Amino acid sequence: MNAADAPYAVAVAQFAPSDDTAANLDEISRLAVAAASRGAMLVVFPEYSSYFTPRMGPDWVDAAQTLHGPFVRGLAEVARELGIHLVAGLLEVVPGEPERAANTIVALDPDGELVAHYRKQHLYDAFGQRESDWIVAGPIEEPRTFTAGGFTVGIQTCYDVRFPEVTRRLVDAGADLVVLPAEWVRGPLKEHAWRTLVTARAIENTVFVAAADHAPPVGAGNSMVVDPMGVELVTVGETTDVAVAWIDPARVREVRHVNPALQLRRFRVVEG
Repeated sequence: MNAADAPYAVAVAQFAPSDDTAANLDEISRLAVAAASRGAMLVVFPEYSSYFTPRMGPDWVDAAQTLHGPFVRGLAEVARELGIHLVAGLLEVVPGEPERAANTIVALDPDGELVAHYRKQHLYDAFGQRESDWIVAGPIEEPRTFTAGGFTVGIQTCYDVRFPEVTRRLVDAGADLVVLPAEWVRGPLKEHAWRTLVTARAIENTVFVAAADHAPPVGAGNSMVVDPMGVELVTVGETTDVAVAWIDPARVREVRHVNPALQLRRFRVVEG
């Protein structure tokens, strides 16, 4: 076996973040330890892991930090101590925007270095909510990726999953594993939509998808890892927990050999 094809353990960590950032970091540390003890080398946490309340407001902006603030430093310490990659969401300060923050995902490597960050591009102005009242949409820029365990890992966030072109751009940039931190709000048919969309993005792009949601009562739960054929490898239901899946790049190549859909497509994604 090629060293790059060695099985690699990816975990999705599901919890319900609160308005206590220090407590959220403690819970992230606890869940990361649990995942690492089961072999996980990459642990994906939800969107808004740093701070969350059921209703957005000015307190969210007050809770925003920089990419070098105490929350990211805390994540870096966990990643470094466990020797893992760690992905999580935070509220980020936006210079020149005193009344809004960014919904940002960060990726830390086993040395605790910030290797990638992504600011959510498609805001949740749907189902009676307006994320854009308090959050600034991320700029359209080159897809954000990092390498881990023989994979090129692409980052997107929550509502982005309803826009197939987001994942397709990541795949065009080389991603064969996509991480999807989310706060997928519960509601009529929302759980069905979540499971369908996560699975569809994996199937149509022949990639692994690791999607981490908030636990209920606000989030829908159902954090999962899906393989390039749409097989749900592991799932967390409604509880606060971690689920670990062993994956390898050879599976991506095998699926793409059988189903060369990416080679057969006749359209390309361009900026709108």
